[in-house]
Order: sequence, then C-alpha cells, then structure tokens
Amino acid sequence: MEFAIVLFMMLIVVTIGAIKLNDGGVAFPFRKKTNLFTPVERTFLDLLEASVGHQYRIICRVRLTDIITSRNTADKKTIRTALQRASGRHLDFVLCDKKDLAPVIAVDLVHQEGSGYKTQRDWFVSGALDAARIPHLRIKVKGGYKPQDIRDCINAKLAPVKFKEPKKPLVAGTNNPDRKTPLTRPIAA
Repeated sequence: MEFAIVLFMMLIVVTIGAIKLNDGGVAFPFRKKTNLFTPVERTFLDLLEASVGHQYRIICRVRLTDIITSRNTADKKTIRTALQRASGRHLDFVLCDKKDLAPVIAVDLVHQEGSGYKTQRDWFVSGALDAARIPHLRIKVKGGYKPQDIRDCINAKLAPVKFKEPKKPLVAGTNNPDRKTPLTRPIAA
C-alpha cells in the first residue's frame, strides 16, 4: 500500500514537471503586434509618400545586406567579416526605382535626444553605402517637415549622382562632338 502511494506521488510530481516544462501546448509562442511602425516612423512614411511616392517605391526597415553585396575581388576572410558586421544593420527606409526596384537612396531617421538608436552616425553603414555608391540620407526626427522640405533634401543628396560629369576620355581630343572633320592619320609627304 505504501509503495502504491509513493508511486502515485512520483506520478504526480512527473506530471507537474512535464506541465511546467511544456509550453502549454503552443509550439509558436507569438502574438500579433499592435502596430508595425512607431508613431514617428509612420508619420515620416506618410511624409515620404507625399514627397516622392509618385517617383520612387518606398521600402521600410531594410537589412543592409539586402541592398549591398561583396565585390568578387576581395579575399574570403574580408568578405566574411564585412558581411557579419553588415548583417545586423538596418536602414529605416530605402527609396527604389519603380521600374526595376534598384536601390536609389537610403534614408535613416536620427533621434536627437538621449543615447538611443541611431543618435550617433554608424560609420560602417555609411562606408558600406558609399562603397556601393548608394547615397545615405540621415534626417533628424522633428515636427514641422513639409513634403517639399523632404523632396529638396533628397534631391540635394541625389544631385551628385544625377548630374555627374561624364568621364574624361583617356586620350584628350579624341572625344570631341563639336569636331567638324573626322580624325585621320597624318598623310606622309
């Protein structure tokens, strides 16, 4: 009789332990978030859409490794180290070309007060985007922006890319469209 009581007590302890260790029968302990963006991000997204939504497709919260890739000329250790550093970095908004969704400009919101996220410039992100020739625009979080202000800021950042001077020819004088006569070899006397 005592053996049955001890066995029954052990069965109860094992059952309680199994219930505690189990996640309540739920294999995925998730729930839906109430909102995808913070109020500041949502307001800025509306401002971006009003500014350049007709011209660019706006993609939010993009990983840095989604818009850049490594050069084939670098050695494997350098590539691996750089990709590991880049894998944890995110950009708030990326404006993409509507035709082929190529990244045009990366936009980050900068919080002014405290020591929070993105208050200091991340030199790795800026350097990686510069190397990939993607302009990086950092906009301070504040109220009162108008769509024209954001549009002007984006256009000012894109001006060097849009209006870049054509490359100089390797040999001076061979690429002159104003020349009336074609270039010929000198004729021997």
